[in-house]
Amino acid sequence: MSWNIYLSGEIHSDWREKIEAGSRENGLPVKFYSPVTDHTSSDDCGERILGSEDSAFWKDHKASKINSIRTRTLIDRADIVVVRFGDKYRQWNAAFDAGYAAARGKSMITLHDPELTHALKEVDAAAAAVARTPEQVVEILEYVIGAD
Repeated sequence: MSWNIYLSGEIHSDWREKIEAGSRENGLPVKFYSPVTDHTSSDDCGERILGSEDSAFWKDHKASKINSIRTRTLIDRADIVVVRFGDKYRQWNAAFDAGYAAARGKSMITLHDPELTHALKEVDAAAAAVARTPEQVVEILEYVIGAD
């Protein structure tokens, strides 16, 4: 069996690559999926595809709706959803993805620094595990998937 893992959240560090590399090194039968991680492409897809807007609100509205097609589809297909919260930017999208995954009954692993524990206590309460490092996520995946 191949497991589908959706990697949601922060796009400004290499946490995804670390999880993917660690999973490959351990020979885990996984496929990884993510949102569009090119910030400019994600922000501009609505105007690029559907035409320009005079208002930033409508520009963002178009882009978020188009991006939601990918996000919802891939979370729905996921066996496990990993949601990374970074400390540099507010990640409202990651919080929304975590809520959507929880509402869909998906097994979820949150990944964030200890300093964010209080702010994310409700999100963490919905998670099956709370990891501090990408390496811990790999260890969780190895334990859960390797148990076959």
